[in-house]
Amino acid sequence: MRRLVLLLYATVTCCIAARGGGGDATGAELPEDTQDRGLKPKPQVKFNLRSWADSEEDGCAFTTGQRERLEECGFNATAKTFFIIHGWTMSGMFETWLGSLVAALQERERDANVVVVDWLPLAHQLYTDAVNNTQVVGKSIAGLLDWLQENPLFQLENVHLIGYSLGAHVAGFAGNHVHGTIGRITGLDPAGPMFEGVDPSKRLSPDDANFVDVLHTYTRETLGVSIGIQMPVGHVDIYPNGGDFQPGCGLSDVLGAIAYGTIGEVVKCEHERSVHLFVDSLVNQDKQSFAFQCTDSSRFKKGICLSCRKNRCNGIGYNARKTRNRRNSKMYLKTRADMPFKVYHYQMKMHVFSYQTLGEADATFFVTLHGTNGESDPLSLEMLDQIGLNATNTFLVYTEEDMGELLKIKLTWEGTSQSWYDLWKELKSYWYRPAKTPQELHIRRIRVKSGETQQRFAFCVEDSQLTSITPGKELWFVKCPEEWQKRSVSNLL
Repeated sequence: MRRLVLLLYATVTCCIAARGGGGDATGAELPEDTQDRGLKPKPQVKFNLRSWADSEEDGCAFTTGQRERLEECGFNATAKTFFIIHGWTMSGMFETWLGSLVAALQERERDANVVVVDWLPLAHQLYTDAVNNTQVVGKSIAGLLDWLQENPLFQLENVHLIGYSLGAHVAGFAGNHVHGTIGRITGLDPAGPMFEGVDPSKRLSPDDANFVDVLHTYTRETLGVSIGIQMPVGHVDIYPNGGDFQPGCGLSDVLGAIAYGTIGEVVKCEHERSVHLFVDSLVNQDKQSFAFQCTDSSRFKKGICLSCRKNRCNGIGYNARKTRNRRNSKMYLKTRADMPFKVYHYQMKMHVFSYQTLGEADATFFVTLHGTNGESDPLSLEMLDQIGLNATNTFLVYTEEDMGELLKIKLTWEGTSQSWYDLWKELKSYWYRPAKTPQELHIRRIRVKSGETQQRFAFCVEDSQLTSITPGKELWFVKCPEEWQKRSVSNLL
């Protein structure tokens, strides 16, 4: 039964089998009737230059060696050149995201060449065969780039390969085989099966271009399979929402999704989120998302990693920038469920200086931010570790709207919540008192740092005589006096 479930899962999500397929990976062998007629084989890898006028059409096709055709297509040798490389396909057709990405690139870089790499005949195979074909396609792109370099006006540093899923590894192989160094490769959730943990020469790696940036959006492992590669494979590897569960993508239980026949949509949503994040970075320039360097997702969720010092933060998607001598730099951010994906991150440090027992009760805290632009929804203080007693506790919260300058913070204790049970149970040895003792925490200050602006503020309890909070109650904090602000914020990360 386990094998059957795995087979069903893999079939739908690009790990074992697809419709169609078969044939030699190079496409060199002809059917007998075609050989008898002396017809040439159809090219297995095609290049189509997309223009503004035909952004919804197939574009102007050209191949290596066709100099006149390249001129007819309007190729500009001195401009930036983008290659969009699709991934494995069950349908044998382009996905709808491709047109959106083409249009977004054309809108952002009006003078650039936008080339779609069509390797559908080699991608519409058994997944294992499609994986083997990625080397063939990569070499074909490298051959085209070598031919284009015969024109001294064409420079590899102006080339940007954008590959989705298997297409990300195709881009890596192109960079590995070309004579020279490609300017940039962007991997959009590079495929994981048959690439996870292998030698850098057999997958996308930082060695394949001057700058390799990667968006990981579906690294969740289910039944031993991760659709997107989990390991860092670029100079900068960005994991939106931890790289596993993407907001707005519905069912998170894959087995449940199989039962209800919706797994395809779940996988499509989370795997393709990488593409839509990249499109968002092109079209919403006024709402650029930032990612923050962190050793792992758990530390980021604790609010520890919101520093921009020493290039520890970066734009995402098209706005990502290379930092000197950095490889496999893991970065994280939160996003909204749809465009524009940008959110506003805040690090909150809350010092618990006194308490009365919580016993074995669970607790759930929320903060509501009041700023010059309005009031936020109640934001949960997610706790991954024990609360430190007589210590400063750090949290990450984020808002979907820009709150402007923060003016007040409301802390609310909502009482019991089953999700906190394991956490607070671990504190029993510290917090145990007789069962009827009131539950109470004493908090004087909350220090806040904005990830987007890097500004830091200290908030003091509104009434200095009322520092306690109990279940079902709230505590208000306002900005501390200026002299205390200067002393306090220097202690923030």
